[in-house]
Amino acid sequence: MAGNTFGQLFRITTFGESHGVAIGVILDGCPAQLPIDLEFIQSELDKRRPGQSKITTQRKESDTVQILSGTFEGKSTGTPIAMLIPNEDQRSKDYSHNTDVYRPSHADYTYDAKYGIRDHRGGGRSSARETAARVAAGAIAKLLLKHHGIEVFAHVSAVGKIDAPNLEGDNIAELLATREDNIVRCADPATAHQMIEFIDSVRKDGDTVGGKVSCIVKNCPVGLGDPVFDKLHADLGKAMLSINAVHGFEYGSGFGGSEMRGSEHNDIFLANEGQPKTLTNFSGGIQGGISNGMEINFTVAFKPVATIMHNQQTINAAGEAAEIKGKGRHDPCVVPRAVVIVEAMAALVLADHLLRNKTSKL
Repeated sequence: MAGNTFGQLFRITTFGESHGVAIGVILDGCPAQLPIDLEFIQSELDKRRPGQSKITTQRKESDTVQILSGTFEGKSTGTPIAMLIPNEDQRSKDYSHNTDVYRPSHADYTYDAKYGIRDHRGGGRSSARETAARVAAGAIAKLLLKHHGIEVFAHVSAVGKIDAPNLEGDNIAELLATREDNIVRCADPATAHQMIEFIDSVRKDGDTVGGKVSCIVKNCPVGLGDPVFDKLHADLGKAMLSINAVHGFEYGSGFGGSEMRGSEHNDIFLANEGQPKTLTNFSGGIQGGISNGMEINFTVAFKPVATIMHNQQTINAAGEAAEIKGKGRHDPCVVPRAVVIVEAMAALVLADHLLRNKTSKL
């Protein structure tokens, strides 16, 4: 199966299934002598792990990461870094009812049609459980970015039709630090309370709801990205759309920019002691596919989780009409656990382009 590798110089390959022995990742291209903070990597995985609150799936996984290779005395050696995350709480029997029945809006039918075989236990390889491996690799990407002063922040900016206020000003990092003070990971406490109450009510109805995660990259240098096929925003878009349940990506002014005139939308350059900046940032920190030194910002839209606790009409593998009822342990809303996944994928893209940019000129 192709499509398991992401990145060019800073490159990851993930492996494993939702209900297999373990999931994991091999990270190749990490420069030698980068301090590898295992506690930080684990803290990132803890933000994504299931069972952390009443508004997430109750599957109990510690997501304890093991580093198998690529480090020595706490630093990277420049060789492939292999990380393993055992699956501890598989309940494959929860999926015995859909062995030959396709769950609506899941990958069951398309997977079966493409490969002629599928792991019905939680979706197998198509399960969002795979994203834990990305978070582990993304944590190392964050460590590399931090070495260069680059920081990646995300938070839940919407659940259903409940929108958080836009974050603005020089204290954005401080505001985003408050997201960990609530279980929905929204930077605005008042909005977070509304979101939590709403998600819990949806959960009690046996239903699910979608939402949005907004991300901000601070201190990104000028020059990351390429002007044609490997535009920085194009690679960020691919990274985000590769995350399970993502149905939309916009950066800078996004779709709203289509309603503006050029005279409104153009980001006017200002002299700034040798480091130009712009009066506005409708470009989202990227112009011509290349970072311009301004703050990079984008938003990712997640659909409602497809498994709901109601009977639904569907078909079976023989193409016959069937009925299915959702079982197992699932998130009523995926966005609280998706925040760290969005950050991880953004960090992987930026780390890759950071290394690639070192060859752009003499």
